[in-house]
Amino acid sequence: MKSTIQSLKRKAIAARGLQERDALDLYEHGKKNLFGVLSAASEIREYYKGKTIKLCAIINAKSGRCAEDCAFCAQSGHHRTDAPVYQLVSADEMVASARKAKDDGAHMFGIVTSGTEIGSTSEWSEIGRAVSEIKKSGIEPCASLGMLNKRQAYELKKVGLYRYHHNLETSRSFFRSICSTHDYEEDIQTVRAAKEAGLSTCSGGIIGLGEQMEHRIELALTLKELNVDSIPLNILNPIPGTPLADMAPLPPLEILLTIALFRFILADKEIKLCGGKERNLRQLLPLGLVAGCNSLMTGNYLTTTGRDTQLDLEMIRDLGLVATLG
Repeated sequence: MKSTIQSLKRKAIAARGLQERDALDLYEHGKKNLFGVLSAASEIREYYKGKTIKLCAIINAKSGRCAEDCAFCAQSGHHRTDAPVYQLVSADEMVASARKAKDDGAHMFGIVTSGTEIGSTSEWSEIGRAVSEIKKSGIEPCASLGMLNKRQAYELKKVGLYRYHHNLETSRSFFRSICSTHDYEEDIQTVRAAKEAGLSTCSGGIIGLGEQMEHRIELALTLKELNVDSIPLNILNPIPGTPLADMAPLPPLEILLTIALFRFILADKEIKLCGGKERNLRQLLPLGLVAGCNSLMTGNYLTTTGRDTQLDLEMIRDLGLVATLG
């Protein structure tokens, strides 16, 4: 079994990631020898990314009243939750948050807005001003503004945006189980529009929605085909008032195996451990980096609290790794 895992590790490195048949084979081995798979995934991460761990932070710049019905989302207008509701904050507030994130140690800062897309000219202007100022502050600006067309992507690139984030959330075959208000292909086209404009792309999803490991592998292979640069992995944090409020949490070891599989499939990509990591991995949180992540979202999330960046920096140091500071 160990020789098979090592063989698949070498194949992942040589081919910059496994394909479906090998990934499914690795999954079966991982159920029997999890720590062998985690160790190999850590070696793949170090081969491509060294000992460096990147940190990013976000601001919930516009919250609530989203027209989409995503079953996990606290900000959907279809659900009754306690999530805050407010219009777009000022560019000055976005920039101030970015500067604080940089001082705390983040290398990238994301502007995140609720809703299917940004339709208001005034909102686009405010976001553009914020992106430009954040770029001047010495921290890489990222944005997650919903659906995006080519023209909008080029406009964001022009004002200094480095990366565009747009999650696929789950696999194409499971998508209808969590969202019915738009088509999966619309999300794919948004990622492609960002890439065509020359933006770095960030796209991943959420695990623990009721999907199977095969769905997660399918998602990873889709992201591999799209050639995205950064893959955020979130773990469901069930929110009261959403359809998934009573979803049972994933076992921490299953989460770690999922991370490792993503590293094997997306061997040379940035894999970022994001929302829900503290709640779901608990005392095993450091093993998320051992399992193959080379990036962390630090600080608070959109509608839930995260943890202090200094704790993340301490964890990175304790693992013998090095944080890329803002």
